[in-house]
Amino acid sequence: MSTNHQTQVLAHLKTGKTLSQAEAIYHFDCYRLSAVIQRLRIAGHNIVTHNEPNLNGKGTHARYELNEVQA
Repeated sequence: MSTNHQTQVLAHLKTGKTLSQAEAIYHFDCYRLSAVIQRLRIAGHNIVTHNEPNLNGKGTHARYELNEVQA
């Protein structure tokens, strides 16, 4: 896993946007978003997971959001 992916994902989340696995692949060529999110959490970032239904109506997928208070 690339630290570049961590930097890209964190920068994206800091803009107030959310991110799903499909979006991470499209924007950052990142195929292991959950691993990147876990490392960012270990580094102290408060990232919340929202489970949302898939468009085909079967199952759910994760959407991540940064939940940090601005100082």
